[in-house]
Amino acid sequence: MRQRKQQRLIHFDYTTPGAYFVTICVSDMQCKLGDVVEGQRVLNEAGELVKTCWLDLPHHYSNCDLDEFVVMPNHFHGIVRIVGNGLKPFPTQHGLPEIVRGLKTFSSRRINASKSGNPFQWQKSYYDRVIRNERELHLTREYIVNNPLSWELDKNNRDINGNELFM
Repeated sequence: MRQRKQQRLIHFDYTTPGAYFVTICVSDMQCKLGDVVEGQRVLNEAGELVKTCWLDLPHHYSNCDLDEFVVMPNHFHGIVRIVGNGLKPFPTQHGLPEIVRGLKTFSSRRINASKSGNPFQWQKSYYDRVIRNERELHLTREYIVNNPLSWELDKNNRDINGNELFM
Protein backbone atom coordinates (compact mmCIF):
# COMPACT_ATOMS: atom_id res chain seq x y z
CA MET A 1 0.00 0.00 0.00
CA ARG A 2 1.31 3.44 -0.93
CA GLN A 3 2.49 5.54 2.02
CA ARG A 4 1.08 9.06 2.31
CA LYS A 5 3.56 11.91 2.26
CA GLN A 6 4.21 13.38 5.70
CA GLN A 7 2.67 16.86 5.67
CA ARG A 8 3.86 18.19 9.01
CA LEU A 9 7.42 19.08 9.98
CA ILE A 10 8.92 16.08 11.71
CA HIS A 11 9.87 16.75 15.35
CA PHE A 12 8.12 20.16 15.39
CA ASP A 13 5.74 20.85 18.25
CA TYR A 14 2.62 22.35 16.69
CA THR A 15 1.44 23.55 20.13
CA THR A 16 4.36 26.02 20.12
CA PRO A 17 3.16 29.63 20.32
CA GLY A 18 3.43 31.34 16.96
CA ALA A 19 1.66 32.03 13.68
CA TYR A 20 0.78 29.29 11.19
CA PHE A 21 -0.53 29.65 7.63
CA VAL A 22 -3.02 26.94 6.66
CA THR A 23 -4.73 26.00 3.42
CA ILE A 24 -7.64 23.56 3.40
CA CYS A 25 -9.15 22.35 0.11
CA VAL A 26 -12.62 21.09 -0.67
CA SER A 27 -12.71 17.43 -1.69
CA ASP A 28 -11.90 17.01 -5.40
CA MET A 29 -11.36 20.80 -5.57
CA GLN A 30 -15.07 21.28 -6.21
CA CYS A 31 -16.26 24.88 -6.04
CA LYS A 32 -18.79 24.44 -3.25
CA LEU A 33 -18.20 27.57 -1.16
CA GLY A 34 -19.18 30.31 -3.59
CA ASP A 35 -17.63 32.17 -6.50
CA VAL A 36 -15.35 35.09 -7.32
CA VAL A 37 -16.86 37.79 -9.52
CA GLU A 38 -14.60 40.58 -10.78
CA GLY A 39 -12.07 39.91 -8.01
CA GLN A 40 -14.70 39.91 -5.24
CA ARG A 41 -15.70 36.85 -3.25
CA VAL A 42 -19.36 35.89 -3.35
CA LEU A 43 -19.92 33.26 -0.66
CA ASN A 44 -22.88 30.94 -0.77
CA GLU A 45 -24.48 29.43 2.36
CA ALA A 46 -21.71 26.83 2.70
CA GLY A 47 -19.01 29.50 2.39
CA GLU A 48 -20.72 31.64 5.03
CA LEU A 49 -20.87 28.63 7.36
CA VAL A 50 -17.11 28.04 6.93
CA LYS A 51 -16.52 31.71 7.76
CA THR A 52 -18.75 31.46 10.86
CA CYS A 53 -17.00 28.29 12.06
CA TRP A 54 -13.58 29.91 11.54
CA LEU A 55 -14.56 32.96 13.60
CA ASP A 56 -15.94 30.67 16.33
CA LEU A 57 -12.71 28.66 16.80
CA PRO A 58 -11.40 30.76 19.74
CA HIS A 59 -14.54 29.77 21.68
CA HIS A 60 -13.49 26.12 21.38
CA TYR A 61 -9.71 26.51 21.64
CA SER A 62 -8.64 29.00 24.30
CA ASN A 63 -5.05 29.20 23.03
CA CYS A 64 -6.15 30.07 19.48
CA ASP A 65 -6.17 33.59 18.01
CA LEU A 66 -7.19 34.21 14.42
CA ASP A 67 -5.57 36.51 11.90
CA GLU A 68 -6.26 37.15 8.21
CA PHE A 69 -8.36 34.59 6.28
CA VAL A 70 -10.24 34.11 3.03
CA VAL A 71 -12.89 31.60 1.97
CA MET A 72 -12.46 30.86 -1.74
CA PRO A 73 -14.80 28.77 -3.96
CA ASN A 74 -12.81 25.55 -3.45
CA HIS A 75 -10.36 26.26 -0.64
CA PHE A 76 -9.69 28.22 2.52
CA HIS A 77 -6.59 30.16 3.62
CA GLY A 78 -6.06 31.42 7.15
CA ILE A 79 -3.49 32.38 9.73
CA VAL A 80 -3.85 30.73 13.13
CA ARG A 81 -1.93 32.15 16.06
CA ILE A 82 -1.28 29.79 18.92
CA VAL A 83 -0.77 31.88 22.01
CA GLY A 84 1.40 30.94 24.96
CA ASN A 85 0.37 30.33 28.51
CA GLY A 86 1.56 33.70 29.81
CA LEU A 87 0.66 34.18 33.46
CA LYS A 88 -2.50 32.08 33.35
CA PRO A 89 -2.13 28.52 32.08
CA PHE A 90 -4.72 27.24 29.62
CA PRO A 91 -6.54 24.07 30.67
CA THR A 92 -5.44 22.39 27.46
CA GLN A 93 -2.78 23.49 24.99
CA HIS A 94 -4.33 22.56 21.64
CA GLY A 95 -2.06 22.20 18.64
CA LEU A 96 -2.55 23.28 15.06
CA PRO A 97 -3.72 19.82 13.86
CA GLU A 98 -6.53 19.81 16.45
CA ILE A 99 -7.60 23.36 15.56
CA VAL A 100 -7.72 22.53 11.82
CA ARG A 101 -9.56 19.29 12.58
CA GLY A 102 -12.09 21.34 14.54
CA LEU A 103 -12.66 23.77 11.67
CA LYS A 104 -13.11 20.94 9.18
CA THR A 105 -15.46 18.98 11.45
CA PHE A 106 -17.57 21.92 12.67
CA SER A 107 -17.99 23.37 9.17
CA SER A 108 -18.74 20.02 7.47
CA ARG A 109 -21.39 19.17 10.03
CA ARG A 110 -23.08 22.55 9.75
CA ILE A 111 -22.99 22.58 5.94
CA ASN A 112 -24.34 19.03 5.69
CA ALA A 113 -27.10 19.79 8.22
CA SER A 114 -28.17 22.86 6.27
CA LYS A 115 -28.80 21.28 2.88
CA SER A 116 -29.65 18.10 1.03
CA GLY A 117 -27.85 16.49 -1.86
CA ASN A 118 -24.19 15.52 -2.09
CA PRO A 119 -22.47 15.69 1.28
CA PHE A 120 -19.82 18.35 1.74
CA GLN A 121 -16.29 17.12 2.46
CA TRP A 122 -12.86 18.64 2.87
CA GLN A 123 -9.80 16.88 1.49
CA LYS A 124 -8.21 14.54 4.01
CA SER A 125 -5.14 16.64 4.73
CA TYR A 126 -4.18 20.29 4.66
CA TYR A 127 -1.15 22.45 3.94
CA ASP A 128 0.58 24.40 6.68
CA ARG A 129 3.59 26.64 7.00
CA VAL A 130 5.18 27.99 10.15
CA ILE A 131 5.44 31.77 9.87
CA ARG A 132 8.91 32.60 11.15
CA ASN A 133 9.03 36.39 11.32
CA GLU A 134 7.11 39.66 10.82
CA ARG A 135 8.12 39.91 7.16
CA GLU A 136 6.67 36.45 6.41
CA LEU A 137 3.55 37.35 8.38
CA HIS A 138 3.10 40.52 6.31
CA LEU A 139 3.65 38.67 3.00
CA THR A 140 1.25 35.88 4.03
CA ARG A 141 -1.44 38.39 4.97
CA GLU A 142 -0.95 40.11 1.63
CA TYR A 143 -1.23 36.78 -0.22
CA ILE A 144 -4.48 35.96 1.58
CA VAL A 145 -6.05 39.36 0.96
CA ASN A 146 -5.09 39.28 -2.74
CA ASN A 147 -6.15 35.66 -3.30
CA PRO A 148 -9.53 36.53 -4.87
CA LEU A 149 -7.76 38.76 -7.40
CA SER A 150 -5.70 35.80 -8.64
CA TRP A 151 -8.75 33.52 -8.98
CA GLU A 152 -8.79 34.08 -12.74
CA LEU A 153 -5.43 32.31 -12.94
CA ASP A 154 -6.38 29.43 -10.62
CA LYS A 155 -6.21 26.07 -12.43
CA ASN A 156 -9.43 25.00 -10.65
CA ASN A 157 -11.40 28.05 -11.77
CA ARG A 158 -14.41 26.85 -13.79
CA ASP A 159 -14.31 29.92 -16.04
CA ILE A 160 -10.87 29.14 -17.48
CA ASN A 161 -11.16 25.34 -17.52
CA GLY A 162 -14.80 24.84 -18.40
CA ASN A 163 -15.42 23.12 -15.06
CA GLU A 164 -18.92 23.19 -13.66
CA LEU A 165 -19.57 25.12 -10.50
CA PHE A 166 -20.69 22.62 -7.83
CA MET A 167 -22.93 24.55 -5.48
